[in-house]
Amino acid sequence: MVRHPRARRARLTLDPITGAARLTLPKRAALGPAMEWARGQGAWLDAQRAMLPPAAPFAPGLAMTVADTALVLDWREGRRRSAAVEDGRLVFEGPAETLARRVEAWLRARALAVLSEDTAFYANRAGVSVARVGVGDPRGRWGSCASSGAIRYSWRLVLAPGWVRRATAAHEVAHRVHMNHGPAFHALAAELLGCDPAPARAWLRANGAGLQRLGRSG
Repeated sequence: MVRHPRARRARLTLDPITGAARLTLPKRAALGPAMEWARGQGAWLDAQRAMLPPAAPFAPGLAMTVADTALVLDWREGRRRSAAVEDGRLVFEGPAETLARRVEAWLRARALAVLSEDTAFYANRAGVSVARVGVGDPRGRWGSCASSGAIRYSWRLVLAPGWVRRATAAHEVAHRVHMNHGPAFHALAAELLGCDPAPARAWLRANGAGLQRLGRSG
């Protein structure tokens, strides 16, 4: 339960990553009645959880698309610590208990590489500079642009189709010119991308929860 200064009424939402319920209340709302109402929403919460994509931990046999390349995660005994891409497989050796951590580290590095290239391309097209490109694992956004000129993305974008990833990069680069979401910003984002970015946003709304569940065990 959280209280939000701009909330006007009680609101119940479901975390698409953990499946946990979140009750948001206005600052001065009575807690008792709100909690009683939330407890009565069990059937709705169960239905929402049932629609969540299944968790997909990083384990041998997991199929995923990385920067538009279909790969199946593979592991075998051996001493090689670096990953290798072989015939449609992403192969790891070494201790099995460290596989998940090393897969995520590899994906983060791949995401940083391709998103840095995407960002440089659109920054050059826009005639702007970008101070730094980074990746993280935020829950609520796919990219962000700071007033300092630094741009940061979710590393999970490397698992999305390239046209979706590139639309996100164009969106963030456009913020180097317009630090808002006004008409001029949207026009520039579309100009940089060379097409309407709306389908990419729609794809993330429809499939983002699935990307968030990759690499998670529950």
